[in-house]
Amino acid sequence: MVRAVVGANWGDEGKGKITDMLGEKADIIVRFQGGANAGHTIINNYGKFALHTLPSGVFYGHTTSIIGNGVALDVPVLCNEIQSIVDRGVPKPRILVSDRAQMVMSYHKKFDAYEEERLGGKSFGSTKSGIAPFYSDKYAKIGFQVSELFDDELLKEKVVRVAEQKNVLLEHLYHKPAIDPDELYNELQEYKELIEPYVCDTSLYLYNAIKEGKEILLEGQLGSLKDPDHGIYPMVTSSSTLAGYGAIGAGIPPYEIKQIVTVCKAYSSAVGAGAFVSEIFGDEADELRRRGGDGGEFGATTGRPRRMGWFDCVASKYGCRMQGATDVAFTVLDVLGYLDEIPVCVGYEINGEVTTDFPTTHLLEKAKPVFKTLPGWKSDIRGIKKYEDLPENCRKYVEFIEEQIGYPITMVSNGPGREDIIYRQAK
Repeated sequence: MVRAVVGANWGDEGKGKITDMLGEKADIIVRFQGGANAGHTIINNYGKFALHTLPSGVFYGHTTSIIGNGVALDVPVLCNEIQSIVDRGVPKPRILVSDRAQMVMSYHKKFDAYEEERLGGKSFGSTKSGIAPFYSDKYAKIGFQVSELFDDELLKEKVVRVAEQKNVLLEHLYHKPAIDPDELYNELQEYKELIEPYVCDTSLYLYNAIKEGKEILLEGQLGSLKDPDHGIYPMVTSSSTLAGYGAIGAGIPPYEIKQIVTVCKAYSSAVGAGAFVSEIFGDEADELRRRGGDGGEFGATTGRPRRMGWFDCVASKYGCRMQGATDVAFTVLDVLGYLDEIPVCVGYEINGEVTTDFPTTHLLEKAKPVFKTLPGWKSDIRGIKKYEDLPENCRKYVEFIEEQIGYPITMVSNGPGREDIIYRQAK
């Protein structure tokens, strides 16, 4: 069976923990899109880890981790990440990399930084990981596919052609040093040496695994609102964040994805620029940021303070719809235990009218949140294992949000650890 774990919102929903938890029963875990520009934080018996390229199931000895063809593969980051977890006592994971994946080159990161510099105050808040230039090249058909590393003649011709094209931009738009084709060729040879042990036809591997009835978990990066088609364009990422893309980015038939676990936070947070209707500021935001996550709300990759907000039913309902959620995993509920009252965004007021449907970006920029305030539970809920043992107001909060978004909340996370999870039957 194939199931997907994806985000409902801006990313940062706690997908890493849910993937890590579900990974216990998985045989194969697949990263199907995105690159090292966002991270998943995992806390387990080995310690606390921020993963950027590795799938979140690498801590289980029985799993195979796959980097799918849809991933922006940063070879040095992947290899350094493998070494970093091994250095901390984690058994070396079994990893396969798609021969059809394409590689993030050093010049992609430079172009990313140059463009942010050029845009100045109108920048996209990029992590400068090279993701947008990478995907631009992929669709312009001038990217480097892993399989091409093993055809030396092709590679020698292609580095000259790519450098020639890039150097026009470097000289005339950015006024930066040119790319040397020989240096580019050497960079690719280094990547070949690093990645060769892991390369295979992962689509065929997954085809055979599905035939054998293996449990496969697809792990998405970021969330619905960062999707380039359905998100808050242009403040989005450069690859599709939706479960539907999981079939493409992993190389499997779409009908094989039977369960879509869509992760929502019990409040909202976001890294980077873009519309964020339920955002809060000042001391209120600082307090939630300090208490949030598993040690404060800061980006796993960048360390940037996350923007904070109350739960947004409009955005989350939309995010779950776009993902095709069969189950909602509701995370960091324990964080809200300090509040007397908890605001929830239940609608957007746009041009004097209230809507519960998520609009396109130009209207989103005009939206004002409509809040409903619910009573808090004023207690620590960590350690509780049964849903019925949660405080009444805590259960009412979960059930109110479930009713508002219209998708079943079947998992409630009440702490950062792998075991801090409550399973429930949706009403």
